[in-house]
Amino acid sequence: MNSALEILRRDFGGDIVEPGAPGYASASRSVVASGSPACVLRPRSVGDVQAGVRFAADTGLALSVRGGGHAFAGFGTNDDGVVIDLSGLANVEIIDKERHLVRIGGGATWGQVAAVLAPHGLAISSGDTKSVGVGGLTLSGGIGWKVRRYGLALDSVVAAEVVTADGQVVRAGAEENPELFWAIRGGGGNFGIVTAFTFAAHPTTDVFFGRVAFPASEAAAVLQGWAEHLRTAPEELTSIANLANPFAGGPQAPIEIQVAFDGDDPRLAAQAVDPIRRLGTVIGDDVALKPYADTLVDGAIAPPGIHLVTRSAFVGKESVPEVLRILAEAGAAEGTPFIAVRSVGGAVSRVPQDATAYAHRQAELMVVTTVAGPMPVIQAARPGLETIWSRLAPHVDGAYANFLASATEEDVAAVYPARTYRRLAAVKRQWDPGNLFARNHNVRPA
Repeated sequence: MNSALEILRRDFGGDIVEPGAPGYASASRSVVASGSPACVLRPRSVGDVQAGVRFAADTGLALSVRGGGHAFAGFGTNDDGVVIDLSGLANVEIIDKERHLVRIGGGATWGQVAAVLAPHGLAISSGDTKSVGVGGLTLSGGIGWKVRRYGLALDSVVAAEVVTADGQVVRAGAEENPELFWAIRGGGGNFGIVTAFTFAAHPTTDVFFGRVAFPASEAAAVLQGWAEHLRTAPEELTSIANLANPFAGGPQAPIEIQVAFDGDDPRLAAQAVDPIRRLGTVIGDDVALKPYADTLVDGAIAPPGIHLVTRSAFVGKESVPEVLRILAEAGAAEGTPFIAVRSVGGAVSRVPQDATAYAHRQAELMVVTTVAGPMPVIQAARPGLETIWSRLAPHVDGAYANFLASATEEDVAAVYPARTYRRLAAVKRQWDPGNLFARNHNVRPA
Protein backbone atom coordinates (compact mmCIF):
# COMPACT_ATOMS: atom_id res chain seq x y z
CA MET A 1 0.00 0.00 0.00
CA ASN A 2 2.74 2.48 1.00
CA SER A 3 4.77 1.90 -2.17
CA ALA A 4 1.64 2.16 -4.30
CA LEU A 5 0.76 5.42 -2.54
CA GLU A 6 4.24 6.78 -3.23
CA ILE A 7 3.83 5.95 -6.93
CA LEU A 8 0.42 7.60 -6.93
CA ARG A 9 1.81 10.79 -5.37
CA ARG A 10 4.50 10.82 -8.04
CA ASP A 11 2.18 10.21 -11.01
CA PHE A 12 -1.01 11.96 -9.92
CA GLY A 13 -1.31 15.65 -10.76
CA GLY A 14 -4.70 16.26 -9.17
CA ASP A 15 -5.85 16.48 -5.57
CA ILE A 16 -5.57 13.55 -3.15
CA VAL A 17 -8.03 14.04 -0.27
CA GLU A 18 -7.43 11.75 2.71
CA PRO A 19 -9.17 11.42 6.09
CA GLY A 20 -8.42 14.41 8.29
CA ALA A 21 -7.65 16.70 5.37
CA PRO A 22 -9.64 19.91 4.84
CA GLY A 23 -12.65 19.15 2.68
CA TYR A 24 -12.63 15.40 3.35
CA ALA A 25 -16.12 15.44 4.90
CA SER A 26 -17.71 16.78 1.71
CA ALA A 27 -15.40 14.87 -0.64
CA SER A 28 -16.17 11.56 1.04
CA ARG A 29 -19.91 11.65 0.35
CA SER A 30 -21.94 11.56 -2.82
CA VAL A 31 -25.22 13.40 -3.28
CA VAL A 32 -27.27 10.57 -1.77
CA ALA A 33 -24.82 8.51 0.29
CA SER A 34 -22.19 8.91 3.01
CA GLY A 35 -18.90 7.05 3.01
CA SER A 36 -15.43 6.95 4.54
CA PRO A 37 -13.05 6.14 1.69
CA ALA A 38 -9.31 5.78 2.25
CA CYS A 39 -8.81 8.55 -0.29
CA VAL A 40 -10.69 10.65 -2.82
CA LEU A 41 -8.79 11.36 -6.02
CA ARG A 42 -9.71 14.40 -8.10
CA PRO A 43 -7.91 14.05 -11.42
CA ARG A 44 -7.10 17.03 -13.61
CA SER A 45 -6.15 15.00 -16.67
CA VAL A 46 -6.70 11.66 -18.32
CA GLY A 47 -3.23 10.70 -17.12
CA ASP A 48 -4.39 11.28 -13.56
CA VAL A 49 -7.33 8.94 -14.13
CA GLN A 50 -4.93 6.30 -15.40
CA ALA A 51 -2.78 6.70 -12.31
CA GLY A 52 -5.83 6.43 -10.06
CA VAL A 53 -7.02 3.26 -11.77
CA ARG A 54 -3.58 1.65 -11.47
CA PHE A 55 -3.44 2.59 -7.79
CA ALA A 56 -6.79 0.95 -7.09
CA ALA A 57 -5.80 -2.15 -9.05
CA ASP A 58 -2.40 -2.43 -7.34
CA THR A 59 -3.78 -2.03 -3.81
CA GLY A 60 -6.91 -4.15 -4.27
CA LEU A 61 -9.01 -1.41 -2.70
CA ALA A 62 -12.65 -1.03 -3.73
CA LEU A 63 -13.03 1.58 -6.47
CA SER A 64 -15.90 4.02 -6.83
CA VAL A 65 -16.17 6.34 -9.81
CA ARG A 66 -18.09 9.57 -9.27
CA GLY A 67 -19.47 11.80 -11.98
CA GLY A 68 -22.35 13.85 -10.61
CA GLY A 69 -22.73 11.57 -7.59
CA HIS A 70 -26.49 11.07 -7.93
CA ALA A 71 -26.54 7.26 -8.10
CA PHE A 72 -29.40 6.27 -5.80
CA ALA A 73 -27.54 3.11 -4.83
CA GLY A 74 -24.63 5.16 -3.48
CA PHE A 75 -22.06 4.01 -6.02
CA GLY A 76 -20.20 7.35 -5.82
CA THR A 77 -18.54 6.60 -2.49
CA ASN A 78 -17.46 3.67 -0.31
CA ASP A 79 -15.79 2.72 2.95
CA ASP A 80 -12.00 2.20 3.06
CA GLY A 81 -11.65 2.27 -0.73
CA VAL A 82 -10.70 4.68 -3.50
CA VAL A 83 -13.03 7.25 -5.02
CA ILE A 84 -12.12 8.81 -8.36
CA ASP A 85 -14.09 12.06 -8.57
CA LEU A 86 -14.23 13.22 -12.19
CA SER A 87 -15.58 16.71 -11.50
CA GLY A 88 -12.32 18.26 -12.69
CA LEU A 89 -12.83 16.77 -16.17
CA ALA A 90 -15.87 18.84 -17.09
CA ASN A 91 -14.93 20.66 -20.29
CA VAL A 92 -17.73 21.05 -22.86
CA GLU A 93 -16.59 21.95 -26.37
CA ILE A 94 -18.28 22.07 -29.77
CA ILE A 95 -15.72 20.33 -31.98
CA ASP A 96 -17.64 20.25 -35.28
CA LYS A 97 -20.16 23.02 -35.89
CA GLU A 98 -21.54 21.55 -39.10
CA ARG A 99 -22.28 18.15 -37.59
CA HIS A 100 -23.06 19.60 -34.13
CA LEU A 101 -20.50 17.31 -32.50
CA VAL A 102 -19.78 18.10 -28.86
CA ARG A 103 -16.95 16.71 -26.73
CA ILE A 104 -17.94 16.49 -23.08
CA GLY A 105 -15.69 15.56 -20.17
CA GLY A 106 -16.75 12.58 -18.09
CA GLY A 107 -17.20 14.75 -15.01
CA ALA A 108 -19.47 17.38 -16.58
CA THR A 109 -23.05 17.88 -15.46
CA TRP A 110 -26.05 18.41 -17.70
CA GLY A 111 -26.43 21.95 -16.42
CA GLN A 112 -22.92 22.73 -17.64
CA VAL A 113 -23.71 21.17 -21.01
CA ALA A 114 -26.94 23.11 -21.42
CA ALA A 115 -25.20 26.38 -20.53
CA VAL A 116 -22.59 25.89 -23.27
CA LEU A 117 -24.98 24.65 -25.96
CA ALA A 118 -27.87 27.10 -25.43
CA PRO A 119 -26.16 30.13 -27.03
CA HIS A 120 -25.60 28.03 -30.15
CA GLY A 121 -29.23 26.87 -30.33
CA LEU A 122 -28.20 23.27 -29.65
CA ALA A 123 -29.26 20.61 -27.16
CA ILE A 124 -28.76 16.95 -26.31
CA SER A 125 -31.55 14.68 -25.11
CA SER A 126 -30.58 14.18 -21.48
CA GLY A 127 -32.14 13.95 -18.05
CA ASP A 128 -34.08 16.67 -16.25
CA THR A 129 -31.66 17.81 -13.51
CA LYS A 130 -28.77 20.28 -13.90
CA SER A 131 -26.45 18.71 -11.33
CA VAL A 132 -26.75 15.13 -12.61
CA GLY A 133 -23.55 13.88 -14.20
CA VAL A 134 -23.33 13.30 -17.93
CA GLY A 135 -21.44 10.04 -17.44
CA GLY A 136 -23.67 8.23 -14.95
CA LEU A 137 -26.88 9.18 -16.71
CA THR A 138 -25.64 8.37 -20.20
CA LEU A 139 -23.97 5.05 -19.50
CA SER A 140 -27.26 3.60 -18.23
CA GLY A 141 -29.76 5.39 -20.47
CA GLY A 142 -30.80 9.01 -20.15
CA ILE A 143 -34.57 9.64 -20.03
CA GLY A 144 -35.58 13.28 -20.04
CA TRP A 145 -37.67 15.96 -21.71
CA LYS A 146 -36.65 15.17 -25.29
CA VAL A 147 -36.73 11.38 -25.02
CA ARG A 148 -39.72 10.72 -27.29
CA ARG A 149 -38.35 12.91 -30.08
CA TYR A 150 -34.59 12.31 -29.86
CA GLY A 151 -34.28 9.12 -27.83
CA LEU A 152 -32.08 8.37 -24.85
CA ALA A 153 -28.97 10.35 -24.03
CA LEU A 154 -26.89 7.32 -25.03
CA ASP A 155 -28.51 7.31 -28.46
CA SER A 156 -26.69 10.57 -29.24
CA VAL A 157 -23.23 9.25 -28.29
CA VAL A 158 -20.97 8.73 -31.32
CA ALA A 159 -17.70 7.96 -29.54
CA ALA A 160 -16.09 7.73 -26.11
CA GLU A 161 -12.63 7.88 -24.57
CA VAL A 162 -12.29 5.14 -21.96
CA VAL A 163 -9.66 4.35 -19.33
CA THR A 164 -9.73 0.58 -18.91
CA ALA A 165 -8.92 -1.62 -15.93
CA ASP A 166 -5.27 -1.97 -16.97
CA GLY A 167 -4.87 1.81 -17.02
CA GLN A 168 -4.85 2.14 -20.79
CA VAL A 169 -6.78 4.73 -22.81
CA VAL A 170 -8.88 3.41 -25.68
CA ARG A 171 -11.42 4.93 -28.03
CA ALA A 172 -14.79 3.29 -28.52
CA GLY A 173 -17.02 3.98 -31.51
CA ALA A 174 -18.84 2.32 -34.37
CA GLU A 175 -15.57 1.49 -36.13
CA GLU A 176 -13.12 1.29 -33.24
CA ASN A 177 -13.76 -1.24 -30.45
CA PRO A 178 -17.40 -1.53 -31.54
CA GLU A 179 -18.32 -4.16 -28.95
CA LEU A 180 -17.07 -1.95 -26.15
CA PHE A 181 -19.02 0.91 -27.71
CA TRP A 182 -22.14 -1.26 -27.68
CA ALA A 183 -21.58 -2.17 -24.03
CA ILE A 184 -21.01 1.30 -22.59
CA ARG A 185 -24.32 2.47 -24.08
CA GLY A 186 -26.51 0.88 -21.42
CA GLY A 187 -24.04 -1.28 -19.52
CA GLY A 188 -23.21 1.37 -16.94
CA GLY A 189 -19.72 1.81 -15.51
CA ASN A 190 -18.79 -1.85 -15.78
CA PHE A 191 -16.13 -1.53 -18.47
CA GLY A 192 -13.96 1.44 -17.59
CA ILE A 193 -14.01 5.13 -16.83
CA VAL A 194 -15.31 7.31 -19.66
CA THR A 195 -13.17 10.43 -19.49
CA ALA A 196 -14.83 12.06 -22.53
CA PHE A 197 -17.90 11.54 -24.70
CA THR A 198 -18.53 12.78 -28.20
CA PHE A 199 -22.23 13.54 -28.67
CA ALA A 200 -24.19 14.55 -31.74
CA ALA A 201 -26.30 17.48 -30.56
CA HIS A 202 -29.36 18.76 -32.41
CA PRO A 203 -30.69 22.25 -33.16
CA THR A 204 -33.34 23.31 -30.67
CA THR A 205 -35.88 26.08 -30.23
CA ASP A 206 -37.58 27.20 -27.06
CA VAL A 207 -40.06 24.63 -25.78
CA PHE A 208 -43.50 24.69 -24.19
CA PHE A 209 -43.04 23.36 -20.68
CA GLY A 210 -45.03 23.19 -17.45
CA ARG A 211 -47.65 21.33 -15.43
CA VAL A 212 -51.37 20.78 -15.77
CA ALA A 213 -52.92 19.81 -12.42
CA PHE A 214 -56.16 18.00 -11.59
CA PRO A 215 -57.83 17.02 -8.28
CA ALA A 216 -56.58 13.81 -6.71
CA SER A 217 -60.09 12.38 -6.96
CA GLU A 218 -59.78 12.39 -10.76
CA ALA A 219 -56.47 10.52 -10.85
CA ALA A 220 -57.83 7.27 -12.27
CA ALA A 221 -59.56 8.87 -15.24
CA VAL A 222 -56.76 11.36 -15.92
CA LEU A 223 -54.07 8.66 -15.92
CA GLN A 224 -55.94 6.44 -18.37
CA GLY A 225 -56.76 9.33 -20.68
CA TRP A 226 -53.21 10.64 -20.52
CA ALA A 227 -51.71 7.30 -21.55
CA GLU A 228 -54.24 6.91 -24.35
CA HIS A 229 -53.43 10.38 -25.69
CA LEU A 230 -49.69 9.72 -25.72
CA ARG A 231 -50.20 6.82 -28.13
CA THR A 232 -51.24 9.23 -30.88
CA ALA A 233 -49.61 12.46 -29.66
CA PRO A 234 -46.74 13.88 -31.71
CA GLU A 235 -43.31 12.71 -30.61
CA GLU A 236 -42.47 16.32 -29.80
CA LEU A 237 -44.55 15.77 -26.65
CA THR A 238 -42.87 14.09 -23.68
CA SER A 239 -44.77 13.87 -20.42
CA ILE A 240 -44.68 12.66 -16.82
CA ALA A 241 -47.66 11.99 -14.53
CA ASN A 242 -46.99 12.61 -10.81
CA LEU A 243 -49.30 11.58 -7.99
CA ALA A 244 -49.31 11.19 -4.21
CA ASN A 245 -46.62 13.85 -3.76
CA PRO A 246 -45.92 13.70 0.01
CA PHE A 247 -44.91 17.37 0.03
CA ALA A 248 -48.26 18.42 -1.47
CA GLY A 249 -50.70 16.36 0.55
CA GLY A 250 -49.87 12.74 -0.19
CA PRO A 251 -53.12 10.98 -1.16
CA GLN A 252 -54.84 14.37 -1.44
CA ALA A 253 -52.11 15.89 -3.62
CA PRO A 254 -53.24 16.96 -7.10
CA ILE A 255 -52.30 14.71 -9.96
CA GLU A 256 -49.85 16.72 -12.04
CA ILE A 257 -49.16 16.09 -15.70
CA GLN A 258 -45.83 17.61 -16.63
CA VAL A 259 -45.46 18.31 -20.34
CA ALA A 260 -42.61 19.33 -22.61
CA PHE A 261 -43.51 20.13 -26.20
CA ASP A 262 -40.29 20.28 -28.20
CA GLY A 263 -41.06 23.23 -30.45
CA ASP A 264 -42.01 26.90 -30.30
CA ASP A 265 -45.14 26.89 -32.50
CA PRO A 266 -48.06 27.74 -30.17
CA ARG A 267 -50.64 26.19 -32.49
CA LEU A 268 -48.85 22.83 -32.65
CA ALA A 269 -48.17 22.91 -28.92
CA ALA A 270 -51.85 23.51 -28.20
CA GLN A 271 -52.85 20.61 -30.44
CA ALA A 272 -50.53 18.35 -28.41
CA VAL A 273 -51.34 19.64 -24.91
CA ASP A 274 -55.03 20.64 -25.10
CA PRO A 275 -56.28 17.01 -25.11
CA ILE A 276 -54.56 16.64 -21.72
CA ARG A 277 -56.28 19.75 -20.42
CA ARG A 278 -59.62 18.22 -21.36
CA LEU A 279 -59.06 15.09 -19.26
CA GLY A 280 -60.55 16.55 -16.09
CA THR A 281 -61.05 19.61 -13.92
CA VAL A 282 -57.96 21.76 -14.41
CA ILE A 283 -56.91 23.38 -11.11
CA GLY A 284 -53.49 24.55 -12.26
CA ASP A 285 -51.82 25.21 -15.62
CA ASP A 286 -48.46 26.95 -15.98
CA VAL A 287 -47.40 25.63 -19.39
CA ALA A 288 -45.40 28.37 -21.10
CA LEU A 289 -42.68 28.88 -23.70
CA LYS A 290 -39.18 28.84 -22.22
CA PRO A 291 -35.60 27.99 -23.23
CA TYR A 292 -34.93 24.26 -23.16
CA ALA A 293 -32.07 24.78 -20.70
CA ASP A 294 -34.58 26.26 -18.23
CA THR A 295 -36.53 23.00 -18.08
CA LEU A 296 -33.65 21.42 -16.14
CA VAL A 297 -34.07 21.77 -12.38
CA ASP A 298 -31.48 22.17 -9.66
CA GLY A 299 -30.78 18.91 -7.88
CA ALA A 300 -31.12 18.98 -4.11
CA ILE A 301 -28.47 17.38 -1.90
CA ALA A 302 -30.03 15.20 0.76
CA PRO A 303 -29.02 16.30 4.28
CA PRO A 304 -27.08 13.75 6.37
CA GLY A 305 -29.40 11.07 7.70
CA ILE A 306 -31.92 11.45 4.89
CA HIS A 307 -32.24 8.41 2.66
CA LEU A 308 -33.84 7.97 -0.76
CA VAL A 309 -35.38 4.67 -1.80
CA THR A 310 -36.24 4.61 -5.49
CA ARG A 311 -37.53 1.71 -7.57
CA SER A 312 -38.55 1.49 -11.21
CA ALA A 313 -40.00 -0.81 -13.86
CA PHE A 314 -41.22 -0.63 -17.44
CA VAL A 315 -44.72 -1.12 -18.79
CA GLY A 316 -45.65 -2.59 -22.17
CA LYS A 317 -48.69 -1.38 -24.08
CA GLU A 318 -50.95 -4.29 -23.15
CA SER A 319 -50.35 -3.76 -19.41
CA VAL A 320 -50.85 0.01 -19.29
CA PRO A 321 -54.55 0.04 -18.22
CA GLU A 322 -54.06 -2.35 -15.31
CA VAL A 323 -50.84 -0.72 -14.11
CA LEU A 324 -52.44 2.72 -14.09
CA ARG A 325 -55.49 1.35 -12.27
CA ILE A 326 -53.24 -0.09 -9.55
CA LEU A 327 -51.27 3.14 -9.25
CA ALA A 328 -54.41 5.27 -8.96
CA GLU A 329 -55.64 3.05 -6.13
CA ALA A 330 -52.24 3.06 -4.44
CA GLY A 331 -51.95 6.82 -4.73
CA ALA A 332 -55.19 7.28 -2.80
CA ALA A 333 -53.99 5.26 0.19
CA GLU A 334 -52.30 6.68 3.28
CA GLY A 335 -48.55 6.16 3.48
CA THR A 336 -48.14 5.74 -0.27
CA PRO A 337 -44.79 6.66 -1.84
CA PHE A 338 -44.36 9.42 -4.38
CA ILE A 339 -45.37 7.92 -7.75
CA ALA A 340 -44.18 9.10 -11.16
CA VAL A 341 -45.09 7.59 -14.52
CA ARG A 342 -42.84 8.62 -17.40
CA SER A 343 -43.67 8.39 -21.08
CA VAL A 344 -41.08 6.69 -23.29
CA GLY A 345 -41.59 5.07 -26.67
CA GLY A 346 -41.26 7.29 -29.73
CA ALA A 347 -37.66 7.62 -30.86
CA VAL A 348 -36.51 5.19 -28.15
CA SER A 349 -38.52 2.34 -29.64
CA ARG A 350 -37.25 2.89 -33.18
CA VAL A 351 -33.68 1.94 -32.29
CA PRO A 352 -33.11 -1.79 -32.93
CA GLN A 353 -33.31 -3.83 -29.74
CA ASP A 354 -29.71 -5.06 -29.99
CA ALA A 355 -28.13 -1.80 -31.17
CA THR A 356 -27.10 -0.85 -27.63
CA ALA A 357 -26.97 -2.55 -24.24
CA TYR A 358 -30.06 -0.62 -23.11
CA ALA A 359 -32.59 -3.43 -23.16
CA HIS A 360 -36.05 -1.87 -22.74
CA ARG A 361 -36.75 -0.26 -26.10
CA GLN A 362 -40.38 -1.31 -26.51
CA ALA A 363 -41.74 -0.06 -23.20
CA GLU A 364 -44.52 2.50 -23.39
CA LEU A 365 -44.20 3.82 -19.82
CA MET A 366 -41.82 3.70 -16.89
CA VAL A 367 -43.09 3.61 -13.29
CA VAL A 368 -40.96 5.11 -10.52
CA THR A 369 -41.70 5.14 -6.77
CA THR A 370 -39.68 7.17 -4.28
CA VAL A 371 -39.63 7.42 -0.50
CA ALA A 372 -37.42 10.00 1.23
CA GLY A 373 -36.70 10.58 4.88
CA PRO A 374 -34.74 9.36 7.91
CA MET A 375 -34.46 5.63 8.38
CA PRO A 376 -37.57 5.26 10.59
CA VAL A 377 -39.63 6.83 7.79
CA ILE A 378 -38.06 4.48 5.25
CA GLN A 379 -38.75 1.44 7.41
CA ALA A 380 -42.35 2.49 8.02
CA ALA A 381 -42.89 2.85 4.29
CA ARG A 382 -41.52 -0.54 3.31
CA PRO A 383 -44.72 -2.59 3.81
CA GLY A 384 -46.67 -0.20 1.61
CA LEU A 385 -43.95 -0.26 -1.02
CA GLU A 386 -43.87 -4.04 -1.07
CA THR A 387 -47.65 -4.15 -1.43
CA ILE A 388 -47.61 -1.82 -4.43
CA TRP A 389 -44.80 -3.65 -6.18
CA SER A 390 -46.27 -7.09 -5.51
CA ARG A 391 -49.47 -5.91 -7.21
CA LEU A 392 -47.50 -4.43 -10.11
CA ALA A 393 -45.21 -7.43 -10.55
CA PRO A 394 -47.37 -9.43 -13.01
CA HIS A 395 -47.79 -6.36 -15.23
CA VAL A 396 -44.34 -4.71 -15.34
CA ASP A 397 -40.95 -5.74 -16.62
CA GLY A 398 -37.29 -4.89 -16.12
CA ALA A 399 -35.87 -1.88 -14.32
CA TYR A 400 -34.06 1.36 -15.15
CA ALA A 401 -30.64 1.41 -13.51
CA ASN A 402 -30.68 5.17 -12.96
CA PHE A 403 -33.80 4.86 -10.78
CA LEU A 404 -32.79 2.00 -8.49
CA ALA A 405 -31.64 2.43 -4.89
CA SER A 406 -30.34 -1.14 -4.66
CA ALA A 407 -28.09 -3.41 -6.67
CA THR A 408 -29.09 -6.95 -5.79
CA GLU A 409 -28.79 -9.90 -8.15
CA GLU A 410 -32.50 -9.48 -8.85
CA ASP A 411 -31.96 -5.82 -9.73
CA VAL A 412 -29.15 -6.65 -12.12
CA ALA A 413 -31.29 -9.31 -13.79
CA ALA A 414 -34.09 -6.77 -14.21
CA VAL A 415 -31.78 -4.15 -15.73
CA TYR A 416 -30.09 -6.65 -18.06
CA PRO A 417 -32.21 -9.48 -19.52
CA ALA A 418 -30.35 -12.77 -19.93
CA ARG A 419 -29.33 -12.29 -23.56
CA THR A 420 -28.03 -8.77 -22.92
CA TYR A 421 -26.24 -9.90 -19.77
CA ARG A 422 -24.41 -12.71 -21.57
CA ARG A 423 -23.11 -10.34 -24.21
CA LEU A 424 -22.08 -7.79 -21.58
CA ALA A 425 -20.29 -10.50 -19.58
CA ALA A 426 -18.21 -11.37 -22.64
CA VAL A 427 -17.22 -7.72 -23.07
CA LYS A 428 -16.47 -7.51 -19.36
CA ARG A 429 -14.17 -10.53 -19.63
CA GLN A 430 -12.16 -8.76 -22.33
CA TRP A 431 -11.87 -5.33 -20.71
CA ASP A 432 -12.16 -5.93 -16.95
CA PRO A 433 -11.50 -9.61 -16.20
CA GLY A 434 -10.70 -8.86 -12.54
CA ASN A 435 -13.94 -6.90 -12.04
CA LEU A 436 -12.16 -3.77 -10.82
CA PHE A 437 -15.21 -1.73 -11.83
CA ALA A 438 -17.69 -3.45 -9.54
CA ARG A 439 -19.42 -0.53 -7.79
CA ASN A 440 -22.39 -0.50 -10.17
CA HIS A 441 -25.19 -2.80 -11.26
CA ASN A 442 -22.45 -5.29 -11.69
CA VAL A 443 -21.89 -7.56 -14.65
CA ARG A 444 -19.40 -10.27 -13.75
CA PRO A 445 -16.82 -11.38 -16.33
CA ALA A 446 -17.98 -14.38 -18.31
